[in-house]
Amino acid sequence: MTTKIIMDTDPGIDDAAALTMAINNPAIDLKLVTAVAGNVTVDKTTANALKIVNFFGKGDQIPVAAGAAEPLIKPFEDAARIHGESGMEGYDFGDNYGHPIAKTAVQALHDAIMAEDEVTLVPTGSYTNIALLFKEYPEVKSHIKQIVAMGGSISGGNMTSAAEFNVFTDPDAARIMYESGVPIVMVGLDVTLKALLTDASLKQLKDMNETGQMLYGLISHYNDVSGGDQGRPMHDVNTIFYLLHPEAFTTKDLWIDVQTDGPAIGATIADVRGAYHDGKTNAKVCVDIDAELFNNWFLDQVAQMK
Repeated sequence: MTTKIIMDTDPGIDDAAALTMAINNPAIDLKLVTAVAGNVTVDKTTANALKIVNFFGKGDQIPVAAGAAEPLIKPFEDAARIHGESGMEGYDFGDNYGHPIAKTAVQALHDAIMAEDEVTLVPTGSYTNIALLFKEYPEVKSHIKQIVAMGGSISGGNMTSAAEFNVFTDPDAARIMYESGVPIVMVGLDVTLKALLTDASLKQLKDMNETGQMLYGLISHYNDVSGGDQGRPMHDVNTIFYLLHPEAFTTKDLWIDVQTDGPAIGATIADVRGAYHDGKTNAKVCVDIDAELFNNWFLDQVAQMK
């Protein structure tokens, strides 16, 4: 049995790796990719999504739609310093990678969700497209099995001491998503900074196959050094790993509030005592991970790709 998913993404090098895993695993049925401004501008994230989809010859099977060019309210800040000016430096995909479909991301999301039963949304960028979808088409919520979202943290941020990048980029969208009532799995820095691709593993990629060479080129240009000497965090890949191996994660059911202004903007605040929401929860928060299993799984997946 396959898991039907839609990825909303802002490639970005780790997003590209996440797309690679989703496209190539037979247990995942990737129905649609929607792009959003985040790591770089939306024209670049859309192009990058197309590059990955077409690299694997799936351009006629997996549609790509362009989405929001800026956050709902907050001024846009990219992460080109981490991913390079194009968002995916380090590999030449050529110029013939196709075009996005005519539908906007919101329309494409609506149509794809309503056409399916029990689809999982996997946002790995800012949540602007998701928020706009819920505002315009609230009826889609009942057709979504769950949202497995990379973003947030209950132990410290990477944009400020409190805020993680995806939530920081559009905190107002994040608040709308967390208040939507749709089941959410938060795959945040609490686990993604533990699930590191080691330097030894990176070197192995280079000699595996063409996919390994592509990922080696991208990851070698990835300037996220938050893993220190232990390796490079593949933040967004953790969403796909969770879908395939939830047993590798430790989770807690918590209520998450999102700070939308002030110096703590973008912080995801967990009601750890159940004191402020009558004991209710709105997210399953990943708090620990089998990092060695993640690293081995990453290599094994790439080794099997043609």
